[in-house]
Amino acid sequence: MPEKTIDTLCIGNAIVDVLAHAEDAFLEEHGLTKGAMTLIDSDRAERLYAMMGPGIECSGGSAGNTAAGIAMMGGRAGYIGKVRDDQLGRVFAHDIRAAGVQFDTPMAADGTATARCLILVTPDAQRTMNTFLGACVELGPADIDPAQIERSRIMYIEGYLWDPQEAKKAIRKAIDIARDAATLVSLTLSDPFCVGRYREEFHELVEHKVDILFANEEEIKSLYQTDDFETAARRVADHCEYAALTRSEKGSVVLWKGERHDIPAAPVDRVVDTTGAGDQYAAGFLHAFSCGAGPRQCGEAASLAAAEVISHFGARPETDMKALIAPVIGVPA
Repeated sequence: MPEKTIDTLCIGNAIVDVLAHAEDAFLEEHGLTKGAMTLIDSDRAERLYAMMGPGIECSGGSAGNTAAGIAMMGGRAGYIGKVRDDQLGRVFAHDIRAAGVQFDTPMAADGTATARCLILVTPDAQRTMNTFLGACVELGPADIDPAQIERSRIMYIEGYLWDPQEAKKAIRKAIDIARDAATLVSLTLSDPFCVGRYREEFHELVEHKVDILFANEEEIKSLYQTDDFETAARRVADHCEYAALTRSEKGSVVLWKGERHDIPAAPVDRVVDTTGAGDQYAAGFLHAFSCGAGPRQCGEAASLAAAEVISHFGARPETDMKALIAPVIGVPA
């Protein structure tokens, strides 16, 4: 068995985010579902971009944000995701490598442009995401490096990958490799609308393939088609050894080998932008987990990471994350 030289290998849609402030009236005018992620085509992306206010560009993508967060905490992170060899693709590759993440997926030499997500942040700090997947849809089984998975302790997958068919094939291949290599499989459900599109497939994954599940309250209720969070939490506890369920200001619930741990939300002076909150929660949890931390430590590290990212604009940390997280999990900063 190869030595585990990567703590967490993240696989996801490689996306450059464009963030801008917007009023609720703008969302209503353009038929945008507040707080959701909507897939759009290139024409819609161009029109919406032209109508948005001044924006900030930064590398993103759910699993990419998680990988960057883990690396910034001192973890050994890897990433698999597809970009085009264009301006945004080169920006994405530079940013994720600069964060300390191993990123070796070959760039596409031609075809569709690198993906971008137009994120509108309303005054209540909610983010409404409009995603043009672009080159992401070209991620396929050939991009999965078995040796990289075999060297990883945990493989983390974003649920959004279930939209492109080739990416879905790639993930199924990656899961089979991981299970043969004693690599733990972790999944984030990503979005309640995503769960609604692929509920039966996600059920099969959660019950038979996933070791560590991440979901927010709406996602886990959608998975089990219930309006009651407690019912959903009991059901997922029967299917996954580990699950982390986030509930915004109510904190989170960590289910750990049959035990439940309620974790309070970490305090934050002011919520500025909730973009990346779930991504950084996962980063804190997975980093703590890979360091051998227990359930409460994992949950508290995750809550701290989420609180940091919602205190400023953008989906990646701006604080010394090693210094922030180390005291919680008992490792040197």
